[in-house]
Amino acid sequence: MLYSFNQKSKIMKKLVAEFIGTLWLVLGGCGSAVLAAAYPELGIGFAGVAIAFGLTVLTMVYAIGHVSGCHLNPAVSLGLWIAGRFDKKELLPYIAAQVLGAIAGAGILYLIASGKEGFEIGAFAANGYGEHSPGGYDMIAALVSEIVMTFMFLIVILGATHDKAPKGFAGIAIGLALTLIHLISIPVTNTSVNPARSTSQAIFAGTEYLGQLWLFWLAPIVGAMLAGIVYKMISPDKN
Repeated sequence: MLYSFNQKSKIMKKLVAEFIGTLWLVLGGCGSAVLAAAYPELGIGFAGVAIAFGLTVLTMVYAIGHVSGCHLNPAVSLGLWIAGRFDKKELLPYIAAQVLGAIAGAGILYLIASGKEGFEIGAFAANGYGEHSPGGYDMIAALVSEIVMTFMFLIVILGATHDKAPKGFAGIAIGLALTLIHLISIPVTNTSVNPARSTSQAIFAGTEYLGQLWLFWLAPIVGAMLAGIVYKMISPDKN
């Protein structure tokens, strides 16, 4: 009985950490896009948003990595499971915590952003293709971009966290990878590689974005699964 209680307590700590971490990812990354990207004369632009997303992951890796592994992303959890690095029984609870954390982060962002006179929600940093793509890219371009970017993100994560990788530097590699991914693909889809982040913003942005949300679940999941399979093939051992 005591063992069961301790196990539940440990899992709950992980879920709370994932909730907080994903909230921070959305608040920091999407918040920079909504509040600071186009600020008159002083806006941070695409590059600033890319850096902000990378920094959210970098900071959380060192804050909660030792608690939950700092997934912050259903695609990451799935890719790690496919690669044999994550327990299947924790997969669905992790995904639920991530989605709820993302929605909470988007809610906080909405409360802040709506405090400005004349506020209009607009795209609210949501992901999209076609007319909802920042650069007008079509569905195929969006699919390819999201699959490939998520694939590469998982390859970096799996490699940087391997037992034989240099210790203590995983957070830097992962944060820089996410920054690079955003620098490449913000014009295409506003960059997702994370179904939780896409879901939270689409909920607030409205039905047109919700109608395209399927792509931002499908593509990252496919990319993550492919990365999990490939990394198992190229990994120097089973770790």
